[in-house]
Amino acid sequence: MQGLLEAIRKACLPGLWSQGVKLAREGAAFGREDRGDSIVVRVKAAGQPVAPTVTLYPADAEWTCDCGGKIDPCAHAVAATLSLSQPIAQGQPAAQGQPAAQGQPAAQGGATAAAAPPARLRYRLRRKGLVLALERMIVHASGAEEPLRVSLASLAGRAVRAPASPERPGPRLPELYPTHEDLAVDRLVGTKQHGYFPSDRQPELFAALAGVADVELDGAPVRISSEAIGPRAAVRDHDDGAALVVERDPRVDEVIASGVVRCGGTLHLLREIDLTGPKLERLPLRRVFPRGDLGKLVTDVLPELTKRVPVTIQSQRLPRAGGASRPRILLELSQKEHTLSVVPSLVYGDPPEARIENGRLVHLSGAVPVRDEPAERMLLIRLRDELHLIPGRRVDFDGVEAIRFASRLESWDARAFADARGEIFGKAALVPRFVIQDRAFDVEFELSAGSDDGAGDEGDGAGAPPKRADATAVIRAWQDGLPLVPLLGGGWAPLPSAWLDKYGARVADLLAARREDKEVPPAALPALAALCDEIEYPRPSGFDKLMPLLDGFASLPEAPLPSDLTATLRPYQRRGVDWLSFLRDAGLGAVLADDMGLGKTLQTLCSLRGRTLVVCPRSVVHNWADEIRRFRPGLRFAIYHGTRRALDPAADVTLTTYAVLRNDAELLAAQAWEAVVLDEAQAIKNPDSQAARAAFALRAELRVALSGTPVENRLEELWSLLHFTNRGLLGGRSAFQERYGRPIAEGVQGAAAELRQKIRPFVLRRLKGEVAPELPPRSEMVLYCELEEAERELYDAVRAATRKDVVEKLAEGASVMAALEALLRLRQAACHPALIPGSSAGGAAPAARTVPSSKVTRLIEALEECVADGHKALVFSQWTSLLDLVEPHLGAAGIPWSRLDGGTRDRAGVVNEFQSPGGPPVMLISLKAGGTGLNLTAADHVFLLDPWWNPAVEDQAADRAHRIGQHRPVMVHRLVAKDTVEEGILALQERKRAIAGAALGEADRAASLTREDLLALLG
Repeated sequence: MQGLLEAIRKACLPGLWSQGVKLAREGAAFGREDRGDSIVVRVKAAGQPVAPTVTLYPADAEWTCDCGGKIDPCAHAVAATLSLSQPIAQGQPAAQGQPAAQGQPAAQGGATAAAAPPARLRYRLRRKGLVLALERMIVHASGAEEPLRVSLASLAGRAVRAPASPERPGPRLPELYPTHEDLAVDRLVGTKQHGYFPSDRQPELFAALAGVADVELDGAPVRISSEAIGPRAAVRDHDDGAALVVERDPRVDEVIASGVVRCGGTLHLLREIDLTGPKLERLPLRRVFPRGDLGKLVTDVLPELTKRVPVTIQSQRLPRAGGASRPRILLELSQKEHTLSVVPSLVYGDPPEARIENGRLVHLSGAVPVRDEPAERMLLIRLRDELHLIPGRRVDFDGVEAIRFASRLESWDARAFADARGEIFGKAALVPRFVIQDRAFDVEFELSAGSDDGAGDEGDGAGAPPKRADATAVIRAWQDGLPLVPLLGGGWAPLPSAWLDKYGARVADLLAARREDKEVPPAALPALAALCDEIEYPRPSGFDKLMPLLDGFASLPEAPLPSDLTATLRPYQRRGVDWLSFLRDAGLGAVLADDMGLGKTLQTLCSLRGRTLVVCPRSVVHNWADEIRRFRPGLRFAIYHGTRRALDPAADVTLTTYAVLRNDAELLAAQAWEAVVLDEAQAIKNPDSQAARAAFALRAELRVALSGTPVENRLEELWSLLHFTNRGLLGGRSAFQERYGRPIAEGVQGAAAELRQKIRPFVLRRLKGEVAPELPPRSEMVLYCELEEAERELYDAVRAATRKDVVEKLAEGASVMAALEALLRLRQAACHPALIPGSSAGGAAPAARTVPSSKVTRLIEALEECVADGHKALVFSQWTSLLDLVEPHLGAAGIPWSRLDGGTRDRAGVVNEFQSPGGPPVMLISLKAGGTGLNLTAADHVFLLDPWWNPAVEDQAADRAHRIGQHRPVMVHRLVAKDTVEEGILALQERKRAIAGAALGEADRAASLTREDLLALLG
């Protein structure tokens, strides 16, 4: 018992341990019952009508309690264990909530004087003719009894008085604490509290009484079982046939009442009363089947009877299971043009001896087989799950669906597929042929002349043209792993697998990229030229003009700069203008992915020509306006925004936001633009979003996507950007995922290099360290902080609840990203207790702002040191509520600050004030409002209060200070709470960086977040 006590103490929260000690001292535990390997103890709980039942397993150091509490172990388990372990002295406190030392008593002196044991209930059953009567008696500790004549719920948890005359009130007796079973019986008897046994609710009443320990029948102890007793059947030889006999169960000793029997010392209900009668008066039942009716006995009678009663076959004339055939699925296939008809049947024997129809066995010929229903069920489950068929129901598969069914059939039954392939599907493979005329590209697939394809129509003559297959259908079938493809005009044919393995991927890309006139766009000309070289065919016209893109940009022609340009371009910026101008003149799109702060806006402005639409976040619209005024004063610009917005046809550059793009998608798509520029283009990283679909619909000769983080989470984001700039370059979305996304995530050798080679001419990315050596260094460090005891307790409680929530979400099939949202509270608990609703520190009251936080304390210490040394600092958080909690501490420390978030109206004024020499040394910024488009080079320290899953978002925030114009080294501080989910997030950030590096850097392997990784964050 001491080992069990130690196990409970280690697992118990301090507060619950103290409650359990208090209950034990008060004598709340009572009613000990030894059950061999377990001990059952009940514990009185204040305010609860039912005293919880605790079951202890000393040998295994395990326990259970039916109180329904969410935290285990509960105070009741503590009290029950203490009551069986060592006495607890009255008034003796538990030091720090700890148990007594090994081998020492918990306290000196006697235990608290225990209260008199509570009363209990005894159930008396009496026979009254064919029915039972039920009496419930209150049994007091002295042994005295009295009938319970009122609702048990009205007496539970309070004192019960013995019967007394009006002149002399009776003494007050101990409390009555019923069990859950006692209350269940009370609900069943309703208002008829005494002498009532509800025959119409016998099953529920027997189920409740089965858990009651004290039951008597006519004064003798008896047990109640929830198991119902029924008759048994046997098939025996009789003359030349067999007899079916239904008899009473031999365990039955006596019929107690209608539908109730006694088996030894236990009462059971009767089942199948309609067959046996309420008092078994109809048994035995007997029916004789002559030899000619044995088939009916086996196929009709016994299958139905076995569903109701156990049947024993004692006859030697019925077939035995060992000699019977196994069930199997018979598929009847027929074909007409592109339609394949399938009718499945569940049969026995080959050829079939019997067929199962509507759950009944229909004898066809030969011996009557003995059914193997478990095997039948397994076959039907396989038929449903693998072939999506039901016996007896005809299903027609048309076109590609017929091929998909054939593939499933091959894996389900290779023999059946071989027969079907020879009789229904064609045997001759298709012959592929390229059709290339300048920039027009096509491929044709024909059956070889004179081949017996096995799928021709009866009307086909000797001179009929060969059958063909659509090229798109062939490629789709090959990508889906299908063995066949439908032929134009009817029938199917096997795929040319070897040819497709060699050329299929490139053909798929070219078919996906070509226009309605079958010409491939300029972005796909390099791929078409490479294919022409391989098959020794002339290259398409116009390809030679693109050669500067393919030789490392070394031979890019120098583009003329705008006459109104007022800036002096750096060498790398000049090269970027040449690249953008070359793509513009070639009719191609561009993804300019230079690192943040390298002047993507300036390079783009130098390459613009004609009417241009610029779409950007609302926070940087005025930045674009300022850049145009500063660097291209000759351009006329207009801002298309606000409730009364109207397009200015005379504007050279129209500036708008992604929100307006979504709302005015049709209007903007109807305009003819020379160029469309998406700034912070990661806004369309989800190709299914409204912003992405609106951007795809825009018409322009030049499409430019600007983003310092073209890949944040998944490679699909890169596909979305390139689908906007050079549609068709990476093929369809699903094909891209199969060809690049999944292989790169799985680390397939060469997949990342192939992708980089393909996008290299159209994506330009330079890092600060490569092109701006004059930029001061940027250093990063992690500031760890230890949670205080109260913070740790709150965090652990939130972690337990969060893990349960996340596991449930994943079990229900939720996506990883959806489950990540469930971690919100856990991340907040690592930052500040006041962020958690319902906690003692939570809430919006001013008092909550002064609640101590280890992380905020560490931040203020670091800021005091920075300010004292003459530095300026940016403090980022994704939660404005956390910034609210930081403000009072800055005020208490005497540190001036400014703030920028979604509610800031005069953003430019706040920024200019901070940038000025006399401005506040600290700026609080929300990650969403200040993560992009700001130049805050007055700061050389950046503090990230709460780590985010995506490192690119944090890098954008840090680059508000580390950009062109910064002359001092920049220090980036990440505040991380020790032994929390935040440490796991740091490791996750490295994996996110690997995904981007696989496509744009030099990494050859990238891993995506898995469900196991997510659960590891909660470990």
